[in-house]
Amino acid sequence: MQTYPNEAERSADGDVESRVDGYAPIRSYAAIGDGRTIGLIARDGRVDWLPVPSLDAPPVFAAILDSEHGGHIALRPTGPASVERHYHPGTNVLVTTWTTDTGSCTVTDAMITGVAGRLPWLEFGRCVQGVDGEVELEWAVEPGTMLGTATPVRHDTGNGPVVAIDGVTIAIVERGFEPVHEDGPRFSGRFLTQAGSQHILTIVGTRDEPVYRPDPGDSMRGIDRTLQNWEDWSREFSYTGPWAEAVQRSALALKLLIYAPTGAIAAAGTTSLPENEHGGKNWDYRFAWVRDLSFTVRSLYWFGLREEPHAAVSWVLRTIAEHGDGMPIFYTLEGEKADGVHHRDVPGWRGIGPVVEGNAASHQLQLGVYGDVFEVMRGYVANGNVLDRHTADVLEGLADDACKRWPEKDSGLWELSEQQHYVSSKIGCWQALDAAIELHDKGQLHGDREGWVRNRELIEEWVSEHGWSEERQSYVMYAGSDKLDTSMLLHSAAFDRGARMNATIDAILKELSVGPLVYRYSGMAAEESPFVACSFWLASAMASVGRIDEAVALMNAMIDQANDVGLYSEMISADTGAFMGNVPQGLSHLALIHAAIHIADEAEEARHKEADATSDGQKDGEKITA
Repeated sequence: MQTYPNEAERSADGDVESRVDGYAPIRSYAAIGDGRTIGLIARDGRVDWLPVPSLDAPPVFAAILDSEHGGHIALRPTGPASVERHYHPGTNVLVTTWTTDTGSCTVTDAMITGVAGRLPWLEFGRCVQGVDGEVELEWAVEPGTMLGTATPVRHDTGNGPVVAIDGVTIAIVERGFEPVHEDGPRFSGRFLTQAGSQHILTIVGTRDEPVYRPDPGDSMRGIDRTLQNWEDWSREFSYTGPWAEAVQRSALALKLLIYAPTGAIAAAGTTSLPENEHGGKNWDYRFAWVRDLSFTVRSLYWFGLREEPHAAVSWVLRTIAEHGDGMPIFYTLEGEKADGVHHRDVPGWRGIGPVVEGNAASHQLQLGVYGDVFEVMRGYVANGNVLDRHTADVLEGLADDACKRWPEKDSGLWELSEQQHYVSSKIGCWQALDAAIELHDKGQLHGDREGWVRNRELIEEWVSEHGWSEERQSYVMYAGSDKLDTSMLLHSAAFDRGARMNATIDAILKELSVGPLVYRYSGMAAEESPFVACSFWLASAMASVGRIDEAVALMNAMIDQANDVGLYSEMISADTGAFMGNVPQGLSHLALIHAAIHIADEAEEARHKEADATSDGQKDGEKITA
């Protein structure tokens, strides 16, 4: 049990951390969602992030980026208390137990879903149940300024007050939270729990449409239904290998990032959480990156899931075809092109700006995305599915495009402003052509197979000549460079399982690693924290070259880096263990899933080979004896 005084919290590593100027540590947050948006709840019970009604909308509750005016939903004991929290097994419903000197109670937080899944409106329920004794709690609902772009205004109606903010309407329904103190658009109060008591607070939101006000009893039943819906989804999940608990939690985290209205998959749940303590590298990740979608679809297939992979595959191919302008980097969750970057005049988390909406990388050339798209389709067909003619036409055109463009410079997987001949990007094109050839051979594609084979061979020759440094004894970041790049580890399974990849792993361990944490590429230690996904990529690459024991040890160390509810941000500070960057970060959880499954598969294959070798040796021995 972790104890902390009022307005303070204890991080997962046991150190007491108070809010700093109203900001909780990023490591403190648990995520809930409904397939359309995501809320972040700190260990002190405060919701500091909740866009309404969709994830990419301007956030009505955004105290994580603006503690004074951003807006929040608070709920916690009035005095010193200890807290334990966990996700209800197999769900994204958060259960928090508060214990004080006078009693204990639980808070169940859920983004409520309906009988048929996601509701047409946002409905966030906080159910408080008394366990024993008495606990006095205080609460507040304070809508914010949508990152400084609007002013919340209260309207009193015959059916109760609502708050309007730039097209969004918020209604508050409660049972047992009285008396309610109203101060313009802010609502607050205190109440007492007793053994067996039940209280509920429900926040409902819509945009440019009427707002539905549920009966409190319906919201109570809605939380139970939401638990059942998540449990039903998790029952379809099949993985019983090592690190099963972390893998399932990562799959549930990814499910939060799937935007149900279209099938798109967001890269992360937030914008502008800083990658270092000085600012400047703050990005909006509430977009659907083709790369992340590719990794997610492969993970969902591993678990035997069907609907989400099909929706994502259909969405990305349809969206690419509709825009018809080559290989994209990312789209909005609705399938549109991003409209640039908009800076907001708010301080950012702990004053570390900038705060932005939008992402400037949309117009970059990233050749590795060709491989991402084709790897999705390779897996789709491998799972027994069939490509329609329109999809095949799109893919054949993309394969031809990869043949033409792979010799070009690009911005690389890391979306860098300096274009270079990034080695990992070339291998991404190789991966695309390799998959196109396989799909051709399976009768799924037509097109210029001979040209695809020829260019695949040309890329292999280029990488051998320009991507490897004899002096460094490693693959390098780009032609003519001596920098290391962990994105090369992504190609350890399909492109190179040999001595060169093994040596590259050694170089990365020596130069880019700090304990289990790994920086993205050479020079990043001076600019940002280690990148969580890179550690899992390294573990997976170790397994590919037969270093199973090292892979397992690194996985175990990284599993311990999660926060108290099993979530990861984008980066983790090598100095303090603090989370940095946006959260929950899809790529971090994707990399964990891939590494866990890949290590398990490679270990099993190694055991079979050892058993076969032992059996052959025994047979040979018998022959000699005979």
